[in-house]
Parts: sequence; structure tokens; C-alpha cells
Amino acid sequence: MRNDPHPASADVASASVGELRARLERGEVTSRELVEVFRQRAHHLDSTGDDALRSVAAWAGDAEGVADELDGARTRGESRGALHGLPVLIKDNIEARGLPGVAGSTALQGRPTRDAQLVTRLREAGAIVMGATNLSQWANIRSPHSTSGYSASGGLVGNPWALDRSAGGSSSGSGAAVAAGLSPWSVGTETDGSITCPASLNGVAGLKPTVGNVSRDGVVPISHSQDSPGPMARCVDDVALLYGVLSGTADTAPHGTRLVEARNWRTGHRDTDAHFDVVMGLLRSEGLEIGGRDAALPGPGDYDDELTVMLSELVDDMDAYLSARPGEGVRSLADVVEFEDRFAEVEQRYFGHEFFVRALASGGCASADYGAARERNLRWARDLCLRAVLEDYDVVLAPAYGPAWKSDLVNGDNAKYVSPSIMAAAVAGWPIISVPMGLVDGLPVGLTLAGRPHSEWTLLAAARQVEEALSRHEVVTPPTWRAAGRG
Repeated sequence: MRNDPHPASADVASASVGELRARLERGEVTSRELVEVFRQRAHHLDSTGDDALRSVAAWAGDAEGVADELDGARTRGESRGALHGLPVLIKDNIEARGLPGVAGSTALQGRPTRDAQLVTRLREAGAIVMGATNLSQWANIRSPHSTSGYSASGGLVGNPWALDRSAGGSSSGSGAAVAAGLSPWSVGTETDGSITCPASLNGVAGLKPTVGNVSRDGVVPISHSQDSPGPMARCVDDVALLYGVLSGTADTAPHGTRLVEARNWRTGHRDTDAHFDVVMGLLRSEGLEIGGRDAALPGPGDYDDELTVMLSELVDDMDAYLSARPGEGVRSLADVVEFEDRFAEVEQRYFGHEFFVRALASGGCASADYGAARERNLRWARDLCLRAVLEDYDVVLAPAYGPAWKSDLVNGDNAKYVSPSIMAAAVAGWPIISVPMGLVDGLPVGLTLAGRPHSEWTLLAAARQVEEALSRHEVVTPPTWRAAGRG
């Protein structure tokens, strides 16, 4: 990180997972030392003063003890798996023993947690679940006036490139923490843009897998049609390693991946779209064969249909989750609304819960509106967009988002510059990855690669090609810490 505010930890903070693993194997560092360095760095960057990043919501009390155990195993020549002794952060809507799992809301505070299935996979692979990241409250499904990165329990996440700018959402802390070097990687979740947005805005890589490829057990839900946990890291190789553990799959990427540019999938941000065109030229000059094809664009009805689907599924999925989670407190979405009304000064300090109210009035998945909206939405995203543009191709490329907008707790997000690739992959439930493609106005922007269901390894191989080509042109730069006032 340039202009690093904590130089003492910069060497560890900037290292890739591959580099950290090599140092562990050579005995140059211990897992406990890694945990301690990340905690010290977080104390300096994340939790004190007006310029606090606020990306980590809670630290695991057993992290050092787990690290000691894994260090001892390494000394004895024992390997616990592919992630032996490597720290990781998870989003705070994912349950894990000893961490809140509250989705940014005080309504769930104090409820017991267990290990979600994906957390079990991490621990079985030898990872140290170091803490939970702050997020957009309830994963940004509460209000049309919400501010990405804000939660009642954790405050507002800043963007390490400029703290007054948005870290995106809803995996805000997961992206910001990785960019700031508080962890080499993290786990986020996405319903529509919640991994790809913070990846793009924070200048890291983030993969939203095919819906169902990574278990959603123990994850606070929004939409069973679109929810998907996925990995975030500073390079594609690290994303791939973490995805392999989360999904329980191995690299099966074919050779000769066929790439196509969706020529009319643009963000609407002039400089970002112009930069994407330059990047496409660079990739072609590096020998990547990239076709070109126009793709279907979303209309107002497509956005309305997606919201209808998400709110209908929200009330059913949230009721099922809350009623099954142990402990006292809210047992349904209606209970959450009542709680937030009762404690409005905390829960609704900056914006309300209009979407929750609409969800309760929707009739859930049993309503006729739901089925019709889902059918229309799938036809647009799956058939008219992705299947059409991917005919004769394997991976479609497009820009992700414009640069990070200024965070505004009064008026909410100004997130108007976004490529249709994000929504198409979200609605279809197909995989998409965002990788850094350089800077616009001094802030990072991402490039998306989307593909067919279960083609994650193909996407990762293509993303690696893009990453390597851009690195040769020094297009992508390390994060530059700017402690701008939050305004």
C-alpha cells in the first residue's frame, strides 16, 4: 500500500497468500505472528479516530489460540490442509462460533452462533477465522435510501483509497479490509453486486460463484434464487485457492477459453467506459483473442421484476432462517420491523426499512406476482443476455462500476454507474468475477468476467490472463491510503 499509515506491518499486509504460505513453510513467520500483525494493523487503521476504516466488526477471541495449535502442528510436520495457518475474515452475515453473525443489526445481537458450512470448510482446511467484517446492514435489502457500508452495529465502512468514498456494498468491510491489508483475503456474499461492487470500488478481486456452488447454510438470507457466498482477495490466484476450499472443487479449466466483449454493456460513466476501451485494446495487443457482440439491456420492468422476486423471497427465507436460529429475540421479518420501530433511534438513524415493509405485504413466494416476475426476469437475464452473448464463447467481458462515489448518510447512495453484467449474472444465478483494471479519477475500477453455470474455473483462468496482461503494462497499482475527511 502506498502512503501506508502503518509501515511496521506493511510487509505482511502487502503479501499475497502464496507469499505468506511460503514464509510459514520456511519458518520465517508463525501463524500467531500473522494474527498479531493483522490485529495491530487493524487497531491502527480500523478502530480509532475519525479516520477509522471500520471494516472489521469483531475479532475472534480464539484466533491466537488456534494459531498456536496450528503452529505446533506445523512444527511436528503435520498439515491440516490447503489453508494451514492462514488467517481469513468472513462477512458478519455468516455464522461462526465466537463471532456475532448479526448482519449489521442490533436485532440479532446476543443470539448464539454456530459454524456455517462454509466456515467448517475453512477450519477443516486449516484456516484461522480471524474475525467478521462490517457490511451494509441486512446486506443492503432494507431501504432504497440506504448508504452502502453502513450498519447500526458497526458504523460506516470507509474506502481505503479515500475514506470519504464508498466501499461499496454489501460486502463493504470484506473488500475494504483486504484492500487495506487487514487480511490477505475474505469471504463476502452477493445477491446483486454485493461482492463485485466492493471488489471494483476497493481495487481487489472478487468472485460471485454460481448460486448453490458454495453452501448458504448459516448465512443470513435475502433471496434463495440469487444469494451466493464467495471469495475476495488481492490477486486471482488467491481468489482461486479460497474458492476451491469453499466449493470443495478443483481446477477444471479447459484450454483455449473463448472471450467476447459485450460492446454495449457499459457503466454510463464516461471516463470508466473510455478506460475499459483502452484496457480492451491492451489485452488484444497482448495476444488475447476477444470477440465483440451486443447484448440485451435491462429496462425499467426488469429492475422492478428483480425487486419483486427478492422481496417475495426475503420474507419467506428470512422467516425460515430466524425461526430456526437458536436464542431469544426476533423470529420473523415482522419481528425485525417491530424491533427496528421500537429502537428507531439506533436502527433507523439514517434510513428506514421500506423494503422490509414491502416484503411483508408481498405475499411471499406464493403470490402470483412472484412467479410471473421470476419467469420474466430469468428470460431477460439468462436467455436474452447471457446465453445470447455467450453463444460460441465461454466468457463475456464488461466494465463493472464507475469509481467510488462519496458516502452520504443523509441522501443515500449515488450508485448510478453500473454495468448490466452485474444484474444479468445476479438474476441468472451465474458466476461473475471482478478484477482490477486500473484507476479512474485516482480511484480503482473493475472489469467483470461472466460465464455459464459452474464455469468458475474457466472464469478464473481468463481472469488470470487479464491480470497478467495488465500487470505487464503496470495498469493496476497498489492501494494508496488517503485519509480524507468523511464529510
